[in-house]
Amino acid sequence: MKTATLGPAQRAKALTQMAERELDLLVVGGGVVGAGTALDAATRGLDTGLVEARDWASGTSSRSSKLIHGGLRYLEMLDFALVREALKERGLLLQRLAPHLVKPVPFLYPLRHKGWERWYAGSGVALYDGMSVSSGHGRGLPVHRHLSHRRALRVAPCLRRDALVGALQYYDAQMDDARYVTTLVRTAAAYGAHVANRARVVGFLREGERVVGARVQDVEGGVEHKIRARQIVNATGVWTDDTQALIGERGQFHVRASKGIHLVVPKDRIHSTTGLILRTEKSVLFVIPWGRHWIIGTTDTDWDLDKAHPAASSADIDYLLEHVNSVLATPLTRDDVEGVYAGLRPLLAGESDATSKLSREHTVAHPVPGLVVVAGGKYTTYRVMAKDAVDEAVHGLDARVAECVTEDVPLAGAEGYRALWNARARVAARTGLHVARVEHLLNRYGSLSEELLEMVVADPSLGRPLAAADDYLRAEVVYACTHEGARHLDDVLTRRTRISIETFDRGTRSAREAAELMAPALGWDSAQIEKEIAHYEKRVEAERESQRQPDDLTADAARLGAPDIVPLT
Repeated sequence: MKTATLGPAQRAKALTQMAERELDLLVVGGGVVGAGTALDAATRGLDTGLVEARDWASGTSSRSSKLIHGGLRYLEMLDFALVREALKERGLLLQRLAPHLVKPVPFLYPLRHKGWERWYAGSGVALYDGMSVSSGHGRGLPVHRHLSHRRALRVAPCLRRDALVGALQYYDAQMDDARYVTTLVRTAAAYGAHVANRARVVGFLREGERVVGARVQDVEGGVEHKIRARQIVNATGVWTDDTQALIGERGQFHVRASKGIHLVVPKDRIHSTTGLILRTEKSVLFVIPWGRHWIIGTTDTDWDLDKAHPAASSADIDYLLEHVNSVLATPLTRDDVEGVYAGLRPLLAGESDATSKLSREHTVAHPVPGLVVVAGGKYTTYRVMAKDAVDEAVHGLDARVAECVTEDVPLAGAEGYRALWNARARVAARTGLHVARVEHLLNRYGSLSEELLEMVVADPSLGRPLAAADDYLRAEVVYACTHEGARHLDDVLTRRTRISIETFDRGTRSAREAAELMAPALGWDSAQIEKEIAHYEKRVEAERESQRQPDDLTADAARLGAPDIVPLT
């Protein structure tokens, strides 16, 4: 498989090619489900297009808990089918499809009651492990274990002694959600899909009742393209209803948005060798290892305000701090919080008003000829959602189409990853980088790391870390623009890297260095560099202001104080 490059020239070419002929399938929405759908369709031999109004994964798919998991709590709801499906997908991702991006992560579940709780919770976790193994893809993770009070405190010294009587430890998996989506898009492009971000669908083309294409506006240049397709898949997540409204159809189901916020704190604030999972009155709370940081989340509240930039309020932050501090020997304060991010889950509306009780199942519908809608679901099961969406679209094609093969299609960077990992010391010696830097690249790019290493050999200055965010190399900023479709400073600091949530300055101290590295790749002049920096600083300040507000309404108003995008000059 030839590796695809998502630079400015490739984006422009993709838009032109999509407008020149009728596609078999056009996918609208560049989150994990849309990207997965494009890969599924392309690997079945369909002429496929993918458009995204903003950046890849800029919505829900970059603001998750960053877990690939079976959904342990869904066992308690007796949703065995969903858990079984998710555990199979978790195993596939860990072992075959994306071992470079998806990694095991341990969790400790503190027990608060003697006797019955260990039996009750232990039975659930044992069933979880058993279902994982029975899926045929669950042998890559250790099985759970029971810990005494003393052993649990040895594993997680951060816990208050009176916060538990013992514990269970089990394993799930995690990934960088935005990086995963970008890799999905590149893989789809490598198999022939035409992909373009910053390309917004502003209307649909119809012939009678049938949808035959879409009007797509190039947000960067303002040009509108008419892209015809035999079938279109609406995979726009929390925007599903808005996209359906463009054809005057609400559709056969309704998607509600549930807001979840997360806090990021430095690793040294919580002394533990394992993640934590805690019960709350509404759901569960995770404390998740994340490199040199911890991610704490999440909340689960209804949201009907701005979908593009859901805002975390002061009340949201206090809620998470209060609940995590209930078990910590050394409580966290606002001063410990490096980053905050808020995301929206697309839930299929049900009868309950509590968003935590709305369906996490997914649904596929064909509301009008030529248009398929896929919505709901979990990040972990995106591949199944994509398969179901393409299966439905195939019914509208007058041709024999191959079955789904994505269960056996590794993502870009997976092939050769383990061999390179084993040779990482030699790679470090050859390139002059520290072995820890090579490991960092391998766990973010897999075997595609060789492309970055070639850039460093050609220009050794790119092998230096960013001055104010030394987890990332300067080469990664340039690579984001030349290979991964980054168009703006926000794309790089927020999604290609996670500097915006991993530094106390929220990335403002890295903004100028990053913008100057991006400029040659994207053809920016000095005026555009200044505009990008100013826009990013305004975005950060608007987010900080929203997080000082008492409720959703005031937080939303504050966050909307910064513009969404910087048009190119």
